[in-house]
Amino acid sequence: MTNSAVSAQDVSKLRAKCGAGFLDCKKALEESGGDSEKAFEILRTKGRAGAAQKTFRKAAEGIVASYLHHSGKVGVLLELNCETDFVAKSPEFQNLARELTFQIAAASPHCPRWIRREDVSADVLEKEKQIYRQQAAELGKPPQAADKIVEGKLAKYYSDFCLLEQPSIRDSSGKTKTGNLITETIAKLGENIVIRRFVRFQVGEETASS
Repeated sequence: MTNSAVSAQDVSKLRAKCGAGFLDCKKALEESGGDSEKAFEILRTKGRAGAAQKTFRKAAEGIVASYLHHSGKVGVLLELNCETDFVAKSPEFQNLARELTFQIAAASPHCPRWIRREDVSADVLEKEKQIYRQQAAELGKPPQAADKIVEGKLAKYYSDFCLLEQPSIRDSSGKTKTGNLITETIAKLGENIVIRRFVRFQVGEETASS
């Protein structure tokens, strides 16, 4: 199976099995040639599956972190949750919170609007799809090719505006997603970690919040 043959349905089945993130599952399937069992082992080896199993546990502790740019024109508030106050006070958790607020503040012009792709409303998605279909039609693309174009543009839309799928501003290669930082911290600290909500303020612009 080639990379292009990895379908959203294949990814969803693997996610249901191990609970890892969408992009992690997709990459594992591509690496395994579409073999779900091998993909699961790849995720386990990388610590993604083990960390994902913790995401079902309740996270009711945590902190509200803030970031204010030196110009005084951009600010961020973020609620980051974990399972215990002990972990909330740990340097690793505190550092993750700082990184996330900095990511939200610095991710311009594509400031995050949602935490994850599942948070994007059906109305917003349908509107985007209509735009992409129209663009494909204007290019004279056949229906099958148009569907691929829409799928690719939606993936880019999620990467632009969903915080967990944005490329980390700390990684110039663009390979590390913001969600990877959370997964790695979960694996390190052994507790579920959840972004509950955030709000981004910029002077003269509409407030962006999750």
